[in-house]
Amino acid sequence: MTGFRAQLAEQRWDDHRYYHHSLVNQSLHFVSACTFLTAYVLLFIDPAVASLLGWGVAMTSRQAGHFFFEPKGYDHVNKATHEHKEEIKVGYNLARKYVLMGIWGAIPLVLLVQPTLFGTLEYPDGFMGYLRHVGIGWLGLGISAIIVRVMQLWAKRDLETGLVWATKIVTDPFNDFKMYRSAPRRLMKGERMDHHDVDDFEDLKAA
Repeated sequence: MTGFRAQLAEQRWDDHRYYHHSLVNQSLHFVSACTFLTAYVLLFIDPAVASLLGWGVAMTSRQAGHFFFEPKGYDHVNKATHEHKEEIKVGYNLARKYVLMGIWGAIPLVLLVQPTLFGTLEYPDGFMGYLRHVGIGWLGLGISAIIVRVMQLWAKRDLETGLVWATKIVTDPFNDFKMYRSAPRRLMKGERMDHHDVDDFEDLKAA
């Protein structure tokens, strides 16, 4: 378990220092974390609504921070090129995210053309029924995306790396809430970029 926790802290630290320089991105991650935590509660009450909230608000705000606000030039803080960071990324790098978000965007279109998904679903009861089908489709996508990446990491590295990454993904909302809760205030004060230091890593190890 000690090795597992050490790997988890390392993956979190690498993700934070490589991909969360922008305080806009961090602020959007804070919004995403709050939304995901709400969705986690709703998951036990209404999975379709929880998925619509998670993908429609939490995931879009989270990925918008990465796609539009995070610097993609040479990382002087970590002395690494963007290409190097993308190559060593354990989870979903931008290339994989393009594929994932493409499937995410395709699901509502497929259900619009095929409301019963070729007879596998009941015909939706109006627009709300259609949205619920979309929510369930997105929920299935989220679970599948985690399983697929765990299997890829198992084949490429080992099973523990994949399980550590899956644990990181599921617990990211809790960690992001703690790590980035001050980002909106700093952003309103005029700061734009964060400078990561060893204290951040100590916070992650203690999480």
